[in-house]
Amino acid sequence: MVDTPSITMKDIARDLGVSVATVSRALKDSPRISVEKREEIKRYAREHYFSPNIIAESLRKSKVQPIKIIGVIIPQLSHFYFSSILSGIEEEASARGYRLMVAQSRENYEDEVKICQAFSESKVCGIIVSQAKNTTKYDHFQRLLKHGVPVVFYDRICTGVNASRVVVDDYMGAYAAVTHLIDTGCRHIAFYGTTLTMEIGKNRYNGYRDALLKHGMRPDDLLIRNCDNRADAEAITPDIMSLATPPDAFFAVNDDTAIGILYSCKRMGYRVPEDISICGFTNGERAVACEPMLTTVEQRGTQVGEEAANILIDQVEGALPKDRVEKRVVRTRLIIRGTTK
Repeated sequence: MVDTPSITMKDIARDLGVSVATVSRALKDSPRISVEKREEIKRYAREHYFSPNIIAESLRKSKVQPIKIIGVIIPQLSHFYFSSILSGIEEEASARGYRLMVAQSRENYEDEVKICQAFSESKVCGIIVSQAKNTTKYDHFQRLLKHGVPVVFYDRICTGVNASRVVVDDYMGAYAAVTHLIDTGCRHIAFYGTTLTMEIGKNRYNGYRDALLKHGMRPDDLLIRNCDNRADAEAITPDIMSLATPPDAFFAVNDDTAIGILYSCKRMGYRVPEDISICGFTNGERAVACEPMLTTVEQRGTQVGEEAANILIDQVEGALPKDRVEKRVVRTRLIIRGTTK
């Protein structure tokens, strides 16, 4: 996306002294316009970074009234938490007369930039986004805001971007989970988390650390691993269990990672929760599909989505100023099941 104000066909027509119809035909390579004029118009459009309004064009052709479109960027559609957030966004948006244009970044910065470009060209009225894991540059979000496109972050937020956001209370969720493990007799608690460059990774680690410190324990670097998916959890858990002082409990950044720990421990002959306690973070459908069922922190994804949609639509409709930064926190809740004592 280029850092310049967008122009319309009407602007091009005015600047070149031709009709809007002539500009439209030239951009479509109509033989009714001379080759020279077509090239002049197309060159001017390129130099001024003209982007056609794809949605408006399709609506004109279908002869229906314009509809209001919100762009939504999901890191992974297969992830239960993100799909529950999407459900909340859709329910609230639909109730207020809006529709969604959804794309997944697949946890890739380059794809995220391309999606923002496509949404901008499609003239969405605003964008709701959770950043990809490897996003460390935020120019694409800054440009959207500069051009008047409201952006609302959810779950994974960009602290370097002055935009509204909706998150769950990651710190207190982790703190409550680790406190529960300690209260049930666990003393060597491992932590499987995500990168600390993301706020959720930092906040969940801090909740884990502070719960230990509160109870007179110190974090052990040997028990702290960067692991946020089931496959990696199954691969590294045998190594951590082979330590001279192995953990007697695990706190994992999400349910999939916790389930990977669970199955790995069971394959090694450990009893859960008699020998090993395990706690996750999501409370998705898989948490009750494993044996024993998973103790976990409930994130309330549907409520996160509803809050994000409400903020964006209020900004679009003027109930909230576009330059006002809304920060909303959704409370978590510890759900105790069979993987802890």
